[in-house]
Amino acid sequence: YHSVFRGRGIAFREVREYVPGDDVRTIDWNVTARAGAPFVKVFDEERELSVVLVADVSRSGQFASGERLKTEVAAELCGVLAFAAIANRDKVGLALFSDRVELWLPPKRGSSHVLRLIRELLAHPAQGRGTDLGPPLELIGSVLKRRSTVFVVSDFWADPAGFAAPLQVVGRRHDCIAVRIRDPRESRPPDLGLVEWEDAETGRRRLVDTAPEPTRRAVAAAAARHDESLERLLRRHRVDLVDVDATCSYVEPLQAFFAARAARRGRR
Repeated sequence: YHSVFRGRGIAFREVREYVPGDDVRTIDWNVTARAGAPFVKVFDEERELSVVLVADVSRSGQFASGERLKTEVAAELCGVLAFAAIANRDKVGLALFSDRVELWLPPKRGSSHVLRLIRELLAHPAQGRGTDLGPPLELIGSVLKRRSTVFVVSDFWADPAGFAAPLQVVGRRHDCIAVRIRDPRESRPPDLGLVEWEDAETGRRRLVDTAPEPTRRAVAAAAARHDESLERLLRRHRVDLVDVDATCSYVEPLQAFFAARAARRGRR
């Protein structure tokens, strides 16, 4: 975390005598003229960041084919990111959303603040059922004045066209990372014969015969089309994507993301 996410810039610390290998562009000519020997400016990177966790608490998160619901995985992952942030003396904020903004906690420091964030992630009583990323992204775009790091944690089962405009604003102003938490059974249903499916967000029910292979292929193809549209949108606005399987550990995907981000930063 410390090596991957930059602060807002650099801050002057001191001047010291020039040594071979120093960048000549850092020479302080005023001090050099007074001292009669070359001196260079020394800078420190400003580490302080604001990290904002935008977490989906819609009803579609109440699904699991493994041991944990998607919302439980999201809460734990957000907690890990929050503690990493305060360990580096960064501020952390939280926005919970469904088909509306459910809660907004502005970025602050401190372990007590992070514990409150985690409590809200685990126990906030969501009022909405659906998923709409437009309102929380509009909120982030309007209230965060300084460049921040924004993690959007969701299953992203929403029409990408519905939040394209606010995502463009957030992607331009901030370092935005999309964390997509999915259960594999959502897009690859098993052969269970005739089953009743219920849409968790709308409450609509439908009998579906999952035995025919064409039915399962059609579900997978619809999910693939949706995800292709989402990924095109994220690439267009330079939003990184981390995929997390809710039935597995989220540690490896996060490690891979941090390693890729560090390597990319090293090439600049």
